[in-house]
Amino acid sequence: MSDQALNALASASSAYLRSAMHQPVQWEQWGDAAFARAAAENKPVLLDIGAVWCHWCHVMDRESYENAETAALINEYFVAVKVDRDERPDVDTRYQAAVAAISGQGGWPLTAFLTPDGRPYFGGTYFPPEERYGRPSFRRVLMTMAGSYYDKHDEVEESASSVMEAIEYSETFTGEATDLDASSASLDLLDKLVEGALKQFDPIHGGFGSQPKFPHPAALEMLLDAASRPGGKAAQCAETALVSLKKMARGGIFDQLAGGFHRYSVDERWVVPHFEKMAYDNSELLRAYVHAFQTFVDPECADAARATMQWMDEWLSDRERGGFYGSQDADLSLDDDGNYFTWTRAEAAAVLTEDELKLAELYFDIGAVGDMHHDPARNVLFRPMTLEQAAQQSGVDEEIAPMMLKVIRAKLLASRLERPTPFVDKTIYTGWNAMCISAYVRAGRVLQMPAARAFARKSLDRVLDAALVDSSVKHVVAYSDPAAPHSDVAGVLDDHVFLGHACLDMWEATGEIVYFNGARVIATTLLRKFYDGRGGGFFDTASDSTETIGALSTRRKPVQDAPTPAGNPAAASLLLRLHALTGDESYRETAQETLETFAAIVEHLGLYGATFGLALGRLARPAVQVVIVGGGARAAQLEMVALARFAVNKTVIRIARTQLGSLPPALAETLPHLPESDEAVALVCSGVTCQPPIRDAAELAAVLNAVDAL
Repeated sequence: MSDQALNALASASSAYLRSAMHQPVQWEQWGDAAFARAAAENKPVLLDIGAVWCHWCHVMDRESYENAETAALINEYFVAVKVDRDERPDVDTRYQAAVAAISGQGGWPLTAFLTPDGRPYFGGTYFPPEERYGRPSFRRVLMTMAGSYYDKHDEVEESASSVMEAIEYSETFTGEATDLDASSASLDLLDKLVEGALKQFDPIHGGFGSQPKFPHPAALEMLLDAASRPGGKAAQCAETALVSLKKMARGGIFDQLAGGFHRYSVDERWVVPHFEKMAYDNSELLRAYVHAFQTFVDPECADAARATMQWMDEWLSDRERGGFYGSQDADLSLDDDGNYFTWTRAEAAAVLTEDELKLAELYFDIGAVGDMHHDPARNVLFRPMTLEQAAQQSGVDEEIAPMMLKVIRAKLLASRLERPTPFVDKTIYTGWNAMCISAYVRAGRVLQMPAARAFARKSLDRVLDAALVDSSVKHVVAYSDPAAPHSDVAGVLDDHVFLGHACLDMWEATGEIVYFNGARVIATTLLRKFYDGRGGGFFDTASDSTETIGALSTRRKPVQDAPTPAGNPAAASLLLRLHALTGDESYRETAQETLETFAAIVEHLGLYGATFGLALGRLARPAVQVVIVGGGARAAQLEMVALARFAVNKTVIRIARTQLGSLPPALAETLPHLPESDEAVALVCSGVTCQPPIRDAAELAAVLNAVDAL
């Protein structure tokens, strides 16, 4: 197709949009120009929202948008607008709510029909080219929606107004504020959220509920925090979290060869996943496995964390400049379904020796009949038994089985690397990067991997340099295609909040005050541009945003994890962390007001209220800070003792003696004057006091075990 035939997406920045530049549909990018054209031509808008990693988005592209006859219908009767949900989460969340109000469900691809001013009057997800799956054909939908717009315009206007009212209500309603002034009120609500998660636990397969099964890392973190505290349901929380983490790490949702987690499992056993891998899933699961290792010192959790980081290092990282990429596709083409990641028995036999195959067949469940519907011969690798059991059943000496397994993994992975590799979207999103940076900082400290912490620092420096401009944060640091034009997309609430957390995590690990100062700058912007001073809580877009097309005119306050941590409770946690370091009561007051704003409804969010639960734990319990001062082996030993046992309200800060002159205000006031010495010490601080310096690791462990807040 010639350059003259390219549509307007040729000037787009996103890899997803650019992949459609050759389609015969006359696509427009989201913006005033597209909707002005729709008004001028009196045409409804066909809105398509998808993502580069979305399999069914590409299916619909192939079946419908690349079909000349379908494209001709679209071009004649509609103005077509395509949106990348990763690039424009603010657009996606609102129209997901709209389509859910219309059809009862959302998802990708999202297909919506809008009035020329952007108000939705009908929508759905995937529509097939012919009638199947109980869905009408896309062409019939197109003609019906065009006919409705032109022949039943009053009904369309009425429907659009009703949908707008529905999404305004669903996105902004918070109910009566609930008083959380007493710590007991916060802990009571937290207990209800924990109990709700425990009730949904699947004791056989781990995780929560039935298929499809999502990991819910925030819920696991909430349970890990509860598990580390004596009494109550600690044992039950520990079992729920550990069983879930181990079952996932042994399942097909975890890439058994290269590491890293796929997005979710279509079955309740974690065997067959949707094969795309997302930065945010892997960052949050990495944190969960690290926190589990902190508390239980379970080597399986450490192994899963290291394997996840290995995949992120090799596939999801810009090793030279720093930064984490957005995602890896599931498929190479529409004709396969995760074929890159799956194996036939014949493919495994071609790579392994006879003895290796016997062990691999049992350990990874490789059989003549596999797990995939589109090709029953293909197997998803997962671990239904231990290596010892597989060795016994295959006749392999148990002593040589671990080394043989290393060889098997290496051979299978080397063979897999010879296959064409699914596309990696190298877009560097600010919020997702901040989540990865925080996870790497924590993993680097707990697992004693200094290279991970160093890469996190390189990445954070890059993100701050590129995305933090005039105290506001941009949504995109860099796009996947370096030759594509760069769009400056305004950062949403998540970008600011997660970057603030990453700055504090880096300050705790390095003592470099520049990162603490960065967090304060971001918090000031949050309070100035995102906080609702009248109704409480944070909006997801800044108050100075000039975009008001269609559903963007609604103000939205995210409180539900879906699937990244929700912006409002994450913002409250950030402010509570800053309060502990500065003593500035306005931080705590705003955090408490934010949580009180949503407290009446959060119990109904179930597993999706877990980030709120973690914030409640910070609010209800005093912050406990363990400050390690000095360097060398003694400091490292004290740090490891301090890091043992994850608790959401515990902070472990590592600073050099030379940094004692540049501390956050609260620490500068409460840390005792330390005499000149090369000896490393630990100080346990809670509230406005710090205990005397501790030099012995055993003494530090005893002191921490005696702290009531832990």
